[in-house]
Amino acid sequence: MRSQTVAPYEPRKQHMEYEREANYMRKIIVSEFVTLDGVIEDPGGAEGFKHGGWSFQFGSAEQQQFKVEELFQADALLLGRRTYQGFAAAWPNMPGTGAYGERMNSLPKYVASTTLSDMTWNATLLQGDLAEALSRLKQEDGQDILIFGSGQLVQTLHDRGLIDVYRLMVFPVVLGSGKRLFPEGSEKKALRLIETRPLPSGVVVLTYQPIKD
Repeated sequence: MRSQTVAPYEPRKQHMEYEREANYMRKIIVSEFVTLDGVIEDPGGAEGFKHGGWSFQFGSAEQQQFKVEELFQADALLLGRRTYQGFAAAWPNMPGTGAYGERMNSLPKYVASTTLSDMTWNATLLQGDLAEALSRLKQEDGQDILIFGSGQLVQTLHDRGLIDVYRLMVFPVVLGSGKRLFPEGSEKKALRLIETRPLPSGVVVLTYQPIKD
């Protein structure tokens, strides 16, 4: 399971309020914990990876608050099969997560899988062509759609140009091995840096948008 930071306190009210701009279309936002050498595997230590839990030594209150704000600025999750199954098994029974956990459990989830059929945890299986399904979701009223973990799904969407924003929380650690966000063989794609947010722990949040051809 790809773990994300759990924030046990309430989000600031202003980040819970959402004003929809005219002609706004929901965005697909990838939010990943990533090392300096590009590894995204097992930052929370629940997957058996030999370097699992590599994110923990860099935690901070500012990082927790950022994750709270991020979650409350979206109103749906998009997940791959493995991340969905891990999250669905853990989050409903995870103690001490406060408003963050309540939000995680209550949000609708959309799952991209060709092998699953039975959905729990307020989840819907995406049917048919993935690009068409996401296009329909983006045109619905609502806030943005977040992807946590889901490395294989992210790679598929990246290759097909279906990601609107890449939000990478970069940790100052090099692992030397592990599954990478952009594995060897990925197509060349240019991104535009739109925001840099350093945190006191040494973690830096980098936000990118794809440069359209």
